Amino acid sequence: QVQLVESGGGLVQAGGSLKLSCAASGIRFSINTMGWYRQAPGKQRELVAGIAPGGTTNFADTVKGRFTISRDNAKNTVDLQMNSLKPEDTAVYYCNSRRYQFGQAFEYWGQGTQVTVSS
Repeated sequence: QVQLVESGGGLVQAGGSLKLSCAASGIRFSINTMGWYRQAPGKQRELVAGIAPGGTTNFADTVKGRFTISRDNAKNTVDLQMNSLKPEDTAVYYCNSRRYQFGQAFEYWGQGTQVTVSS
């Protein structure tokens, strides 16, 4: 059974920092691309940051220079360090894992963790 369990969300003032963590089980973590997505009320879910099995990262333009993503393949965890937070970063943040095999995507989601940034 695949589980992605997020932790670390909460309430923070603008300019502050939070670190989200995602613990994965039931997947071959090291071969999965891991990502963090977010969804604000009334908006579509969007990619925040991703990290490939080899460590290559990508970020949404809105968080470049403020957020970093890292993975620990020994612990099956992926972290999102969020600095200089803005009220517009307020959203539910979801952990995602994805891999492709034989042309098919295998994708899983965590339950989400709320991040609220007050002005």
